[in-house]
Amino acid sequence: MVFRRVRDGTASRPETGRVLGVDWGVKETATTTSDAHDLRHPGHGRKAQTKLTRYDRMMARRRPKKGRPASTGYREAKRLRAKAHKKVARQREDTGRKWAKKVVRDHDAIAVEDFRPRFLAKGTMARKAADAAIGATKAALIEMGRKHGRDIRLVHPAHTTMDCAHCDARAKHRLPLGERIYTCTACGNTSPRDKNSAHVMLVRAGLNPAGADGARPPGALLQEAA
Repeated sequence: MVFRRVRDGTASRPETGRVLGVDWGVKETATTTSDAHDLRHPGHGRKAQTKLTRYDRMMARRRPKKGRPASTGYREAKRLRAKAHKKVARQREDTGRKWAKKVVRDHDAIAVEDFRPRFLAKGTMARKAADAAIGATKAALIEMGRKHGRDIRLVHPAHTTMDCAHCDARAKHRLPLGERIYTCTACGNTSPRDKNSAHVMLVRAGLNPAGADGARPPGALLQEAA
């Protein structure tokens, strides 16, 4: 199996006749097969960084010596820092849930890259992925899909940037991170790298849309890919 199906909802929404592929990234939190459902990186952590840095400096200046009680200033700085982190967490959760609700409302079946943080190198990519809250957004999408009885299909992320969604050919080498356009050497298909990956999700999940807008052919059945 190249994907896992998640479907145990209790409150089904009306069918829409549409499907969606979702690819996670660091430039955009989610790139999908529908431009209207892409999720831009909100950057909540980056926006709060100035305050967090200030509170860190305040704590460093007031840090108590070993065995001595913390000063009022240190405790206040620590409280403000915790409050700022909590606000960022709430903002990330709210952004993810609102996006997930929109996606689930508009689509019957969703092929989702089964994002795994360990695939990311440590450093800038890992920090950006954390700020984008990809893991939390993915969890919100799965939860929302279950709640409303949608067909959520988790697709293994291996080689998704190397495969062509048009002809299923696989590139011989991985694309460098700076190369944002995917060009298939087999069929000549050219598209934005993340958009191609989002369409690969649909192919691997066994969802065959009639066109780029993600509409299923009339009477088509959703089938599992062996």
